[in-house]
Amino acid sequence: MAHEPEAQDRGQRPGERLARLLRRWWEEAGSASGGTRPTQQALASRLGIDQTTLSRYLNPKHASTAPPRVVEALHAHLRAPAAELERARELCRAVLEENRGQAAAVDGPEPADAASAADAAGGTGGRDTPGRPGRSRWALPALVAAVTVLSFAAGAVVRDQYVPHPRTAPDGVAAGAVPASGAPLEWPLLMKREGDQFTRGRALQHLLRAHGYEVKADGFFGAGTRDAVMDFQRRNNLPSDGKVGEDTWPELVVPLGRGADGHAVLALQELLHNAGQGGTEVSGEFTAATTEDLRFFQNSHGLRPNGRADVDTWLALLVFQRAPAGAPAYQRSTSPLPSTPA
Repeated sequence: MAHEPEAQDRGQRPGERLARLLRRWWEEAGSASGGTRPTQQALASRLGIDQTTLSRYLNPKHASTAPPRVVEALHAHLRAPAAELERARELCRAVLEENRGQAAAVDGPEPADAASAADAAGGTGGRDTPGRPGRSRWALPALVAAVTVLSFAAGAVVRDQYVPHPRTAPDGVAAGAVPASGAPLEWPLLMKREGDQFTRGRALQHLLRAHGYEVKADGFFGAGTRDAVMDFQRRNNLPSDGKVGEDTWPELVVPLGRGADGHAVLALQELLHNAGQGGTEVSGEFTAATTEDLRFFQNSHGLRPNGRADVDTWLALLVFQRAPAGAPAYQRSTSPLPSTPA
């Protein structure tokens, strides 16, 4: 039976209302048919996300919001009332609209408002007065001043995009929090070492393959990956130290959009899948679903939701990666584990 919106939902933000609805779906699963409610661990496994991420989506007090495809999958797996699916979709859309509204409030006036700002600065109200100089005298200087102000504001917005909205990382650290120093996000540093470097390492190797290097995308930064990095650095007039940091990442990442394919898209999709929102298909083809997931990530981290992988989006994706709770699937299917030769 479909439920009416609960009284406690009133006054709550769309993200909280969505989480409360999803949690009710889970708590009531199996009651109507006499079945057994799935554990969160089992449900997360069916959805292709980790249990911690699912718990956040079901927690109204947490800032994480389930993306539309995860909401639809939960509705199907939990056999929730059919009438409530559209309500959940509306709440997803409301969350995105709320995020866009917050971004617009930060952006300030649109460039199209420059002319009206110039009129106000000129004091003519947009009309010439007989016997007095009107637009011809004041419009150009005022327009220049207005454009200067807007340019400064735009620069501030671009800078602010490096500081995402606060979110809780898997280790309990505020993953999107502004550092005490006020510094922007920093590119992660990868280098040759023992052990799997997980999704960041695989993304690096996929990007190297996109640039023509035959390296294995296994997450292990061994001698072969180091040599490829050093050659890439030499070819791009970078310090050839074999370390991938703030100088090398911006040259390695590739602008991507709908219709792209290949290893760079694999890197993007693996990072999206492991960013905590769950469920991104890793196919090597930049599909409509990839665009939707990318826009959701951008909205969630204070970036412009254009659905394209620009440098700022790559940076945020590489920063907000989750460590695996256990051995990743590619490790479990590999025996023995890849080695890192000297």
